[in-house]
Amino acid sequence: MSIRRIHSGGAFESKVGYCRAVVAGGLVHVAGTVGQGDDVVAQCRDALNIIDRALTEAGASFADVLRVTYMLPDREEFEPCWPVLREVFGDNPPVATMIECGLIDPKYRIEIEVTALLPEES
Repeated sequence: MSIRRIHSGGAFESKVGYCRAVVAGGLVHVAGTVGQGDDVVAQCRDALNIIDRALTEAGASFADVLRVTYMLPDREEFEPCWPVLREVFGDNPPVATMIECGLIDPKYRIEIEVTALLPEES
């Protein structure tokens, strides 16, 4: 089985020693991803944009996502993100988990991690 690593150039990738995504065994594993912005909704949108770029580079899309994990330091901030998440996942909702926990920096309000299935080649 081959393994392909996708790097986004994020500051923490080299500091911590990880990559944005790994493609292996027909799956795309996208690392926990934070975004920039003044509030949780802006950060959610930005994180999803970063994830979208990784999925696209891997050959997948949000329609192929099987599982998503949301991590927030304050669970009360999750509900304002729901409309954004419905917009992104639309008719293809994945299984999901929301965890309340500390993030790497207090300025981050949400971190999102996904696993997707690579579409079969025709």
